Amino acid sequence: MIRIGLTGWGDHDSLYTERISNRDKLLEYGAHFPTVEVDASFYAVQPERNGEKWVRETPASFKFVVKAYQGMTGHQRGEIPFETKEEMFAAFKASLAPYIRENKLAMVLFQFPPWFNCKKENVQYLRWCKQQMGEIPCAVEFRHQSWYQDAFIEGTLNFIKEEKWIHTVCDEPQAGEGSVPIVMHTCGNPIVLVRLHGRNVHGWQNKKQPNWREVRYLYRYNHQELLEWAERLKQLQKEAKEVYVLFNNNSGGDAADNAKEILEILGIEYEGLAPKQLGLF
Repeated sequence: MIRIGLTGWGDHDSLYTERISNRDKLLEYGAHFPTVEVDASFYAVQPERNGEKWVRETPASFKFVVKAYQGMTGHQRGEIPFETKEEMFAAFKASLAPYIRENKLAMVLFQFPPWFNCKKENVQYLRWCKQQMGEIPCAVEFRHQSWYQDAFIEGTLNFIKEEKWIHTVCDEPQAGEGSVPIVMHTCGNPIVLVRLHGRNVHGWQNKKQPNWREVRYLYRYNHQELLEWAERLKQLQKEAKEVYVLFNNNSGGDAADNAKEILEILGIEYEGLAPKQLGLF
């Protein structure tokens, strides 16, 4: 099955009626897509009540990709707000309980920063993370090109397979060592994750510009690019039972439109979505 969704549910105005409040957007999001990435978990370990609310507001077959907390992936600036790393991982795992109880957790996404390169200590840390997470399905996304360079790519893919990580196939600007190429491998896992970040090469690395973090995802895939991705997704589907696809080109409101367009290209109509929300009258 190919599950198409978006990163977060708050920034996609084309999906919602004007009067809908932010707190109700997930209810309506579930009428359009069967999966979503939880981004709030990256910025803070979420209280269980948040997961309980989000699980309650989505259809029975809905799946969440929960992004790992930034202290777990090395993005955190300064000291982590926990006594130990073990305590941090335990708190994060506790926050996943609502998703797991209702069988709505697709995976946890460990997205590592551009400076997390392919070296022995980072490989050891990946192995330690997987041990801490136990049987919880986890995806790994790299941002440093070294993992996929000729000298290391075979070892990287074998490591992902042996450690039972879910491989993340990325489409992003090709802008030097802080970006990775499209690597079409499932690494033997029945689940694969695809994240589409757009191709804004100038915005990807120009950190001096205002609102850099927003501008870097400012991109709209054209029809030909989506046709190419539809073929890639069909290829992945031959190897994986579940293909999760998340559009992250959110900055200009393009992610939802691109996701809708690729659904049309693929001829996918999901069953079990939430009912479309009606207006006030």
